[in-house]
Amino acid sequence: METEVYNQKGKSVGKLSLPQTIFGLPWNGDLVHQVVTAMQANARTPVAHTKDRSDVRGGGRKPWKQKGTGRARHGSTRSPIWKGGGVTHGPRNEKSYEQKINKKMRIKALFTVLSEKFRKGQILFVEELVLKNIKTKDAVAVISNLSKVSGFEKMVGGKRPNTYITCPAKSDNLKKSFANIQTVEIDEIRNINPVDLLSFKYIIISQPTESFAFLGGKIEKKVADNK
Repeated sequence: METEVYNQKGKSVGKLSLPQTIFGLPWNGDLVHQVVTAMQANARTPVAHTKDRSDVRGGGRKPWKQKGTGRARHGSTRSPIWKGGGVTHGPRNEKSYEQKINKKMRIKALFTVLSEKFRKGQILFVEELVLKNIKTKDAVAVISNLSKVSGFEKMVGGKRPNTYITCPAKSDNLKKSFANIQTVEIDEIRNINPVDLLSFKYIIISQPTESFAFLGGKIEKKVADNK
């Protein structure tokens, strides 16, 4: 498997051999759905919280005697059927939505999404992204140059986030320069995951050789864990 590699001016600088184990997997929708759903559940922070009858203040005294008043029997004004009472079966912030994800499943789901993105022509391999200074203007120029590559014309002009950039190492110049571009998000390759990949239409992989080395390490680690 081979593909074109471009510089940050949008010019082709040669060919790149892609690892079959990362970019040649068949689509597996069930696996990807299971992993993405679990990751989103694990990232969920319960906020909504209601008080049940034991949490609501008051209600320590029986409203009226049990018999003889002609009214219904009640033991507390904090009952859920009373105004100002507790809530029955309401959301509680101590609820855990965590789901376990097998390592092999998470890695395979990541490579499956990368393979599908590559088949659709939505991954652009860039030799290197370098900005000498922290300037949004320079970052906009890079995106504009890369949008001239066939199939990536719609990277510019939109209002919603549509481009995800990965780089092997942290760079303040890159991160801060792209921070003000609402359609672009940039992160290190070590943080790449199926949820982020599916949230953006276009993926730009900077310094692909180093990135492949990192992703290949995931495979080697998986094999070592199986032994």
